[in-house]
Amino acid sequence: MKAAEFQEGKTILVDKPLNWTSFDVVNKLRWILKQKLGVKKIKVGHAGTLDPLATGLLVLCTGKHTKQINDLMVGDKTYTGKILLGKTTPSYDLESEYNETFPTEHITQALLEEVRLSFIGEQDQVPPIFSAKQVNGKRAYELARAGEEVVLKADQINITAFSIDSCNMPEIYFEITCSKGTYIRSIAHDFGVKLNSGGTLIELRRTRSGEQSIGESKTIEQWIEIIQATEL
Repeated sequence: MKAAEFQEGKTILVDKPLNWTSFDVVNKLRWILKQKLGVKKIKVGHAGTLDPLATGLLVLCTGKHTKQINDLMVGDKTYTGKILLGKTTPSYDLESEYNETFPTEHITQALLEEVRLSFIGEQDQVPPIFSAKQVNGKRAYELARAGEEVVLKADQINITAFSIDSCNMPEIYFEITCSKGTYIRSIAHDFGVKLNSGGTLIELRRTRSGEQSIGESKTIEQWIEIIQATEL
């Protein structure tokens, strides 16, 4: 592999670490590529954002491959993670503090299975107010953090597979395959509501995006080593 191939166009599969934004990853690898190639500019973009508190597969494109980003974003995504039942946060995850506590003693295996099955298929989903959705020209999370009321429209999503493991109640482990634009935070919140309790997403990892798999990915450090070791 030669460094110039990145400039021409490559697809890079990154295992995004915790607490990095998707743009942090893009900016880091763009900077490394510019240093290696001795250029002032190189196109680098990602095909589908991951929240800072999520880890896993982030698909990056360089050079002419950035033209493929929209096509790469279309495919279904698979995630694994954990939901904590009985508590909620305004952001539906650990970005914000717990604000309400609910009972969980009534939650049986039969009820969990009934609720799980109710999520399979096409449905409308209201995104979290702590999201990047546009509201009157501003990001929803900017308004939410400022204490302003945020009302978001529901989007249609499709969940094709959803499995749960409740052996560590009130934490439940899940794996879910869903369409582009699905907010797993909203799944966690809505799951809690349907149980007449609460739900907070406490862990999330993307393992697949379209045809791309986490098993084919490399860490940021590994990609830096690869780029720096390539010939010009």
